[in-house]
Amino acid sequence: MRYASLFRRDILSAQPERLYRAWMAEFRTPFFRSYLINQPDLVKQVLQDAPQDFPKSDRVGAGLRPLLGESVFVTNGEVWEKQRRIIDPAFEGGRLRDTYPAMYAAGESAVERIGQLADGQRVDIEPETSHAAADVIFRTLFSIPIDHHIAQRVFQEFRDYQRTQPILNLAAFLPRLKWMPRLFRPSTLRAARSIRLLIKELTAERMKAIKDGSAPDDLATKIMTTRDPVTGDLFSTDEMVDQVAIFFLAGHETSASALAWALYLVALYPEWQDRIAAEAAHLNPDDFASLSKLVTTRDVFRETLRLYPPVPMMVRENTVAQTFRGRKIAAGSQIVLSPWHLHRHSRLWHAPDDFDPTRWKSENGKTCQRTAFIPFSAGRRVCIGAGFAMAEGVLLLAILVRHFRFEVNHATPPIPVAHLTVRSKEGIQLKISPRSPKI
Repeated sequence: MRYASLFRRDILSAQPERLYRAWMAEFRTPFFRSYLINQPDLVKQVLQDAPQDFPKSDRVGAGLRPLLGESVFVTNGEVWEKQRRIIDPAFEGGRLRDTYPAMYAAGESAVERIGQLADGQRVDIEPETSHAAADVIFRTLFSIPIDHHIAQRVFQEFRDYQRTQPILNLAAFLPRLKWMPRLFRPSTLRAARSIRLLIKELTAERMKAIKDGSAPDDLATKIMTTRDPVTGDLFSTDEMVDQVAIFFLAGHETSASALAWALYLVALYPEWQDRIAAEAAHLNPDDFASLSKLVTTRDVFRETLRLYPPVPMMVRENTVAQTFRGRKIAAGSQIVLSPWHLHRHSRLWHAPDDFDPTRWKSENGKTCQRTAFIPFSAGRRVCIGAGFAMAEGVLLLAILVRHFRFEVNHATPPIPVAHLTVRSKEGIQLKISPRSPKI
């Protein structure tokens, strides 16, 4: 009962210290079994070697369906495979170069907004990173800035939605008969309906533009004009609404979380902030190659993803009986893969709780990056936009630090909690001032 009470408030608060060194742990109740897996070869088995035996648990997906419908985030099997065949080409390596100018423009817009707050007063940085990440999504997906009237309304509705329906809560781990309805708060349903109607309006406008030949060559156009190479099908309007919803959820919420924690960490360790600012002086909005030169910034952002992975836990369900570490696991059990625990595992990482961007050049860091670093999942179900997210996070961090100095303004450190992503319980309060001399 104590565990359930903690879990209901926040899944991160419920985790006992021993889980940060355990290879596997069983959570047992009279109703179900759940297994947390930290052993790297078992994580690899679930995500990469036999993913067909470990589909996504519907207990998590069901909680997000009012917003996401049947998007690629919640589907399994043939439906998921078809969706990935259509979506993947939009995020191939060459497309990143095409989206770079829009990302950069979003960064410059963020500088203009945050500049109005850069007077040394206390600022909650989380709403600002949410704004910036949402701007990136709208500019790269639909070629519109966030101050477009529909984009602005979607962003406002999503802010209402994001704290009403956590991605993982106690209900996700409890058994539920298939015929039993999933209950949602009225506010959750209202916000989800409103967001989907607004996305449908954008999608319908784009379909019309595609037909008359006036559509811009952005991510939405690429996805909506790509046929499944197996069936020849295009996404319908409703199917596209589902996918746009998850792009906004994954591409906005996760990026906002990571960027906010990155700014907190560089404020806490200003020597790294200064190194990023110097490196960012060479950024060029017209030169995509200048992004590859942000080596230090990338290491800082990667270290942020290790310490504060936006999605702290992923839940799979084994479809066939398994034996893990000599323990028989019945079919239908919950298999929990936790970047939150894996990235801080004391038997894998040197000084796992320390912020140390240099670790990625060490042998331990290189080994763990291959075996124990999964901020975007891994294997066939790796995040579609992993490369996009890394480029976005590194670019926005560099642009903001080039213009501003961030200082911590907490009597106590921010407390991470899991809502849709890992956020701070009371926000992340920072002092922001113009960087002087300007770099």
